[in-house]
Amino acid sequence: MIAHKPVFYPRLLCAALVLLTAAGLSACGDKEKKPGQSLVSVNGEEITVLQLNEEMQRANVQGSQQEAASKQLLESLIDRQLLQNEAAKEKVDRDPKVVQAVERAKALIVAQAYMQKRIGTIARPTKEEVEDYFKKNPQFFSQRKQFDMKELVIASADMNDQLKAAMDTAKSLEDVASWLDANKVKYARTQLSRTSADLAPELSTKLLAMPKGQLFIIREGDRTLLISLSDVRDNPVSLALATPQIEQFLFNKKNKDTADAELKRLRAAAKIEYLNKDAIGKAAASTPVASVPVVAAASAPVSAPEPAAPAPAASASTESNDRGVAGLK
Repeated sequence: MIAHKPVFYPRLLCAALVLLTAAGLSACGDKEKKPGQSLVSVNGEEITVLQLNEEMQRANVQGSQQEAASKQLLESLIDRQLLQNEAAKEKVDRDPKVVQAVERAKALIVAQAYMQKRIGTIARPTKEEVEDYFKKNPQFFSQRKQFDMKELVIASADMNDQLKAAMDTAKSLEDVASWLDANKVKYARTQLSRTSADLAPELSTKLLAMPKGQLFIIREGDRTLLISLSDVRDNPVSLALATPQIEQFLFNKKNKDTADAELKRLRAAAKIEYLNKDAIGKAAASTPVASVPVVAAASAPVSAPEPAAPAPAASASTESNDRGVAGLK
């Protein structure tokens, strides 16, 4: 699925988002007059046409909406300047966390600009490349499967041995819901459909091996999903329908491969020394890690998906999203 950028941001939201940037800019101490035709003066600080044009470009404003958008974006720039002025008065720009965030943002912008310059213009995928990818990945297209599932979502803290035993003996998800009601465990009901293009190959394979009605569990950090596989059906996609998404996926992959090659070249030419491995280890240990879904079957007769190996599933799922075929129906 291709996400569309918003036309423009509401004033207050935009102002809140740019507070950190405003504080950072004031940290630079740049008091020179800004180039370009001035539109507004805010306590002596000018807002120019160039600034407004840049905001319009970033907001991807369409031609028919430019007049309305320019007025709102100009008001957002005024809000930003007001926040920047107050941040300077209260010396927010000197806060170590703010300074560090500004430096990080600056480093990212410069690094991305360099990489964009090195990558240059990448050729769009050819028709032959698109067709080759389509043929080599039938599980995403010509042989795509759709999995319909029902879920009961509970807090992971409520997942215990008694509930697992109840799921092992339950004949349906409704039996599990009755057990939750009887034991006053809060839950929410949901229904969802996923295809083999959305899911990691390992998970798709496990779902295909399950009979309809099979109960299984997915743990996702502070919540746990109690799931029943309702149906599995064919949901193929034609080459014509898949072509735009495949083109975008292959184009993104070319960009990534080129960037990876440049980083590999730079690393090979650089002298990199890890000076304090103990500190690196402590920093990693103190940083929360995003939860990765872990799948486990609820009933013994079915071969239980192993709780281990969540990382490949996560990376493959990311690739599915990048591929852009998840939204095809």
